[in-house]
Amino acid sequence: MYSIDTDFPVDSIPSGTNLLITGPPMTGKYDLLVELLADSYRYDERAVFITTQKSPDQIHADFAAGLGVDSVTDLGIVDCAGRERSGNHADDEHIRSVSSPADLTGIGMASSELIETFGDRGHRVRTGLSSLSQLLMYADVKTVFRFLHILTGRISSADGLGLCTLDSDVHDDQTVNTVKQLFDGAIETRNEGDDSRAFRVLGLPDADDRWIDF
Repeated sequence: MYSIDTDFPVDSIPSGTNLLITGPPMTGKYDLLVELLADSYRYDERAVFITTQKSPDQIHADFAAGLGVDSVTDLGIVDCAGRERSGNHADDEHIRSVSSPADLTGIGMASSELIETFGDRGHRVRTGLSSLSQLLMYADVKTVFRFLHILTGRISSADGLGLCTLDSDVHDDQTVNTVKQLFDGAIETRNEGDDSRAFRVLGLPDADDRWIDF
């Protein structure tokens, strides 16, 4: 089980679970993803973050801010933006660069290497991807489905925890429903008005579907 310190309707999530974080744009999906992955540092686990937009430096800063610390170490990052390595983490051995979000083979290989590296060191691994909507801009839904089938399968077989974000309002219902098939459950997000946001969890054992502010 993966323990969750974030305000959540359950205290833990079964190993091998993959969850889809879905909702309209600007409803806090990325922030929630970082919170759930950052909880790994409280339990001697490791996290692998697949980013299609934000830089490794920004992700490190967001993790540190969420944990209330100056910096974090041993954070696996697959940077899909094709940018040159620079900044505070230019020489970090746990960062892999991929040419673009279109290189799904490269993303899969890089993430698998990091998951295996941390697993060989005796750590359980939480893996996050932000975002599937970016991948769907570069490849059709069938291609992304095949990539996700392999990624979620690897996470499940390694007794990991997988979390992926998707902007639900950007895609048609058929695309969203196709992607959902590969996940064990979902976390839905929405804006509540007055700058507040909420989420609910669907599909997890013992979790009710109440909306929780965050």
